[in-house]
Amino acid sequence: MDHRVIKRPELWENQTWMLNHDNVPAHASLLIRSYLAKHQKSVVPHPPYSPDLVPADFFLFPKLKTTLKGLRFQTIEEIRENAIRELRAITENVFQEAFQQRKKRWERCIASRGDYFEGDSA
Repeated sequence: MDHRVIKRPELWENQTWMLNHDNVPAHASLLIRSYLAKHQKSVVPHPPYSPDLVPADFFLFPKLKTTLKGLRFQTIEEIRENAIRELRAITENVFQEAFQQRKKRWERCIASRGDYFEGDSA
């Protein structure tokens, strides 16, 4: 593995990382499952249909859509540059809030015994 692309190399080196598996078909492929089993990696289970628990779905993508909405780009590179700029502008506190929201969503999912629910209100 190229350590230049790993954000938390200490977790990779001491083998303490965990995968938060979101049931996306590409993440559940035989190749991925075999790798995880072979290397005895921990996988945080995820309910079958719970996009409300995936940080990219409830936090990151909406945030990017809001800041980039209405802008027009001429090239893929322009899209990439603007998206990266917006991602880097998200503060650590904002990410921490998102993960606190996620914890509340997990609790709601557990309380509903995995049944579907909408919205953030209890």
